[in-house]
Amino acid sequence: ERFHKTMKTECYDILFRRKIYTQLSEIQNDIEQWLEFYNRERAHSGKYCYGKTPWQTWNDAKGLVKEKQLENLFCSSDTHFVKMKADE
Repeated sequence: ERFHKTMKTECYDILFRRKIYTQLSEIQNDIEQWLEFYNRERAHSGKYCYGKTPWQTWNDAKGLVKEKQLENLFCSSDTHFVKMKADE
């Protein structure tokens, strides 16, 4: 919900005041440019961003995600070990 409010006030309200659109592709292009700005340049105060952009937050977390995926792979509850007797 917060994202939709931000998009309305920082994107739609501004774009539609500046320009009258005649083509859907024009609107799409301007929205894509705003989304690029929103994700790569605009600092966020939301959960886990701590003043960084979503792109920076995601990029910083990639290593941790890989570690967690490996941990889950090797610590899965589906893993079973069979103990064999010494004489078998």
